[in-house]
Amino acid sequence: MGLADLIHDWDSSALRTADPERRVSFDDETLRDGLQSASVRDADLSGKARLVRLMARLGIEAVDVGLPGAGERQARDAEALCRLIVAESLPIKPNCAARTLVSDIAPIAEIAQRIGRPVEVALFVAASAVRGEVDGWDPEELLRRSEGCVAFAIRSGLGVTFVAEDATRAAGATLRDLFGAAVRAGAQRVCVADTAGAVTPLGAHAVVRFTREALDAAGGGEVGLDWHGHNDRGLAVANALAAAFAGADRLHATALGVGERVGNPAMEQLLVNARLLGWASPELGCLVEYATVAAEILGVEIPPGAPIVGRDAFRTATGVHAAAILKAAARCHLDEVDLVYSSVPAAWLGRKQEIEVGPMSGASNVRYWLLERGLVAEPTLVETILRAAKLASSTLSVAELEALVEEWRRGHASA
Repeated sequence: MGLADLIHDWDSSALRTADPERRVSFDDETLRDGLQSASVRDADLSGKARLVRLMARLGIEAVDVGLPGAGERQARDAEALCRLIVAESLPIKPNCAARTLVSDIAPIAEIAQRIGRPVEVALFVAASAVRGEVDGWDPEELLRRSEGCVAFAIRSGLGVTFVAEDATRAAGATLRDLFGAAVRAGAQRVCVADTAGAVTPLGAHAVVRFTREALDAAGGGEVGLDWHGHNDRGLAVANALAAAFAGADRLHATALGVGERVGNPAMEQLLVNARLLGWASPELGCLVEYATVAAEILGVEIPPGAPIVGRDAFRTATGVHAAAILKAAARCHLDEVDLVYSSVPAAWLGRKQEIEVGPMSGASNVRYWLLERGLVAEPTLVETILRAAKLASSTLSVAELEALVEEWRRGHASA
């Protein structure tokens, strides 16, 4: 009996109702929205270059290299990263963010001209009534400005993704008008942005489905559809997946979910989920390195419990879990070892299941730990270690376990 016969997949029924041929790509926003986090540092150019190279190795298709209109340094770094991508023939396409202002678009056009390669512009404007009320924007003026700026970008030789900022709190008629104007002006893609992290997965699905149907009805069937989300309600990854189910074909995310306020969807989580769902085939062997480099250059910590890349992602000290993993190992079924108590194959990431020994452990934990190190699991040794673990306040360190083994050896040698 194969592993597929042993693990029932409830997602399969939902997937059958979606497009079975769905393919999803990714736009990495770490070096733009990620840097808007109040708790990160702006990495130097060499650090940004390291991260872009890892994005390309992962198979991430696009990277936002910044907002050149924000200042001299931002423009300089954005151009340098575009040049890096060209010089090293990296399989990733650069894009830059811009407000619907000619003064933001012009520097991007100049970068594209100097490097001699296309650069995409993510042109954003606020779509919600609350933003319009606060900023005193007239809806008709926004339409004219959006259409004019898209047209200017197209004339300047830029590809355009038109971003409706705060789209998840905007009326359908507003989105239809804004996206329609952008597409008529030449935008190749549109983006639904959950700027305030306002929706649940049901809302994300609804607004993306509405947008896809509105585009198709207006003859925009070939127009790409992006999703850009935030994590204010702790739903960023779930919302991004719901958006993809509804028709979004490119998802924006950041390393470790860093970003404005409490962040964006975590790229490492989206990549693994997309591979599990059959939507993409990222090269996950360097995913831990990607997260580690991002943490280093941005000055943040990777929480132990972070899914996929956290220290504890494939680590257990619980007796019941260890017993099941040990039985799978005894059957020499490596797939079962990886998945009997995990939904993500650790091997995809170059990792493996780790069994620790602590107060919640059983004898199976101790036996597994000993066997992994080529030691014989003598019953008295197992009992000695387990007794110490039950008295401890936390998981025993390798040094503590080795000391217990050595103490047991000395006792038996003298006997």
